[in-house]
Amino acid sequence: MPKYVVRYGILRALGVFGTRGNDSYPRGASVIARTNRGLEVGDVLCEATDEAVSTLRNPSHGQILRGMSADDNNEFSHMQTGVREAFEICQKYAEKLQLPMQLIDIEHLFGGERIVIYYLAEGRVDFRELVKQLAAEFQTRIEMRQVGVRDEAKLLADFGDCGKPVCCYTHLSEMPPVSVKMAKLQKATLDPTKISGRCGRLKCCLRYEYNMYEEMQKELPRIGSEVVTEKGRARVLNQEILTGQLLIETEDHRRVLIDSSEVLTVIKQNSGTVRQSNRKSAKSRTSDTKKSKTAPQRPKGSSDEAND
Repeated sequence: MPKYVVRYGILRALGVFGTRGNDSYPRGASVIARTNRGLEVGDVLCEATDEAVSTLRNPSHGQILRGMSADDNNEFSHMQTGVREAFEICQKYAEKLQLPMQLIDIEHLFGGERIVIYYLAEGRVDFRELVKQLAAEFQTRIEMRQVGVRDEAKLLADFGDCGKPVCCYTHLSEMPPVSVKMAKLQKATLDPTKISGRCGRLKCCLRYEYNMYEEMQKELPRIGSEVVTEKGRARVLNQEILTGQLLIETEDHRRVLIDSSEVLTVIKQNSGTVRQSNRKSAKSRTSDTKKSKTAPQRPKGSSDEAND
């Protein structure tokens, strides 16, 4: 029985799905699949080979029932047209109950088993009364799901600064942690307006090449190191990681940009270690001085001469 990697749901989750019998589907085919939530529309990405499955973290499982027919497309389009109206109804009930939450989006499952409501909130929200009223309104099961700002961008954002659809909507199945350290290593601008994505957080793409930058940086002498080149001794002032170049300062105080292959020997890997050890030794000397000052003085007349 063939298996496929299928993307489904409004959050574009990934799962490994089997088929009925020996049914086969091409890449990009729209299908009706049974997931752990019910019947949903999905897109076939590729065959579930061992290599493809190894790239997925905790994939869900289900079964592809059939390819989407013309009737399925019509029904799905009809459901999508009613999403805006359903969203306004949910918004009205939430405001009536004065709940501290912001509705983000609504998802109708194809099989009609449930309606999933995505919302933002700073803390926990008691939405039991809201669920009761919405279940009576829509005559189906209501599921409330709290999301973060990155998920909000995944649901609502369209294009990034690069001009392409945002990564979280196209191919990212989970949001990797991103830090300012990654931007600094890649010498990206630290202007928050330029390195922040549609969600207001640091762009996920800052992480894509970070591991490669780290590997390439390991091949270069650290900043502050003392090296020997064909031009004599020098100190490393800066690194150009992608080009493999170093900005050095020679003994006659000239600054030169050289290729890392021109470094013959690294005399001292990092002067910061020496400075730290000097600080420690100075601290220990200060401590010894304090101890000697606070040591009890031997009273006069109580020395060994008094025993004579």
